[in-house]
Amino acid sequence: MLNFPVTAEGPGETERPDAGKLISGDPEFTTWNLEDRDGLYCGIWKSTPGKWRISYDEWEYFRILGGVSVLTNAEGQETRLQAGDAHVIRPGFSGTWEVIETTTKDYVIRL
Repeated sequence: MLNFPVTAEGPGETERPDAGKLISGDPEFTTWNLEDRDGLYCGIWKSTPGKWRISYDEWEYFRILGGVSVLTNAEGQETRLQAGDAHVIRPGFSGTWEVIETTTKDYVIRL
């Protein structure tokens, strides 16, 4: 398992998906931003179980550090994600994100 400075960065920022995007559950997100400059963001993100609608205008690369999630595109194609899986979401992607088991990922977002 990878070591990352989550505790060194404090408790992180917590939030929930907008009520209009929520499909099921009561997911809570915690984010530890490790870099934020020039349209580049990277860090660690963790979510408890739930399902919500997503829409991307940016690029995101991420790797699942733990847990299980299902990413579903607008056409209904599902991608199951678990520890060790890496994925890229491109601008224009829309669909849903469902956290089956509390999921932690590291990410890099480019606007």
